[in-house]
Amino acid sequence: MRLPGTRYQEPGWEQVRKLLGQCSLEAFARCDLATLLLPAEGAEALAGYIDLLAERLHAARLSARAQAAGNSYGDSVFELALLLAYELAARPDDWDAFRTAVAPGLWHQPGGEALLRKKVNDMFALLRDKVDADNYQAACGRPCSPNRIYAYRMLDTAYGEIARLFAGWREHRAQVGAILGRPVDTTLPIEVRQLSSIAGCRPEWILRWSETLERFTGSPGPLHTRSKRFDSLKNNADKIGAMLAEIGDYEALSANRDRDWLLDLDSSAAWIEDYWRVLDESEAAATPGPDLILEALEDELDAAAMPAPPAASKDDADENPVAVLRAQSVSLPPRFVLEADAAQEPGSWSARMLAGESLAVRLAVYLNILGPVDDSYPDAWRDPATNALPTMAQLAALDAVSLPTLRKRRDAAIARLGAANQSA
Repeated sequence: MRLPGTRYQEPGWEQVRKLLGQCSLEAFARCDLATLLLPAEGAEALAGYIDLLAERLHAARLSARAQAAGNSYGDSVFELALLLAYELAARPDDWDAFRTAVAPGLWHQPGGEALLRKKVNDMFALLRDKVDADNYQAACGRPCSPNRIYAYRMLDTAYGEIARLFAGWREHRAQVGAILGRPVDTTLPIEVRQLSSIAGCRPEWILRWSETLERFTGSPGPLHTRSKRFDSLKNNADKIGAMLAEIGDYEALSANRDRDWLLDLDSSAAWIEDYWRVLDESEAAATPGPDLILEALEDELDAAAMPAPPAASKDDADENPVAVLRAQSVSLPPRFVLEADAAQEPGSWSARMLAGESLAVRLAVYLNILGPVDDSYPDAWRDPATNALPTMAQLAALDAVSLPTLRKRRDAAIARLGAANQSA
């Protein structure tokens, strides 16, 4: 069962309980249990027990039980057990109740170790419902007691039993008929076919299931015992229905168990690798493949969407008029290409390594490695509007290529710089 904020209400709890019981007995064996359980010891005894328990849990953390899944959120049995042990440190009343329940010399009696382990299990079972009740309140903003968490779990168990009986309705025809409130013949009941989740379980079925348990199993159902634990649910179909609906709603909300993203874990990387492979094959082919045609169309669409550049002045006559127009189209100075090229230090190592690349590719490399703003950048490289390097979109327009193409050329240049640096 899953509820908002809870972590201990799923089947993995059984392994958490067993790990805590096992490690607790090991911890008790490493200390004087009689002294540990003395009422006068108080907080010191609890701190000593927690330290020993945590030590034994860490020692068992690589065991198959500890590494098993504790719930569907991804928490392991070891993680849940360790967290619950530290929760006990913050709730000394539960420790005091445990010490009171353990009779002196219990562990020396025949079967005493099993009884001691049961007391430990009971302590942590009560503690887990308190922890989950607090976390439920924090997640939902609604009051919730440990007993209400227990009631949720009872209803979830009851639904599981009803679903099991419905699945074997031929073998359990009399009990299924009693739950449905009508005789069941040899025809598949429509309710059996419709019951697919706890959200479809009707509250009257829960009441009738509990009522019929003593007749069919010999033991009274949880809603028909003398215990007052479920008094608020006895003969209260509306409250049962609301709780079933809440469990069902959260079950539907979290049906992906937080794992849908795993389906796409490698998709983007695999897609881009396939894209570059097909693109390389297209470039090597005698005729352009669909990717190159698509890139050409994208370039045309990008160019068509750009605002018309202002007319070049006479001062720009000594520069390539195409470069002037491209610079102006992306709000850069008309002489940007010429002045930025001249500002590159010709003797620097990076300039020598990138000598064969265009200005746009070189600036894209610096943009990727050093970021848009760096004290080492000449003023001629900066966009006056931002005092930073031009964006990748601006640089792609300067080279008259699409953004994917510029990124590919930039990454190839960075890889070449890295290889040259390693060989040096």
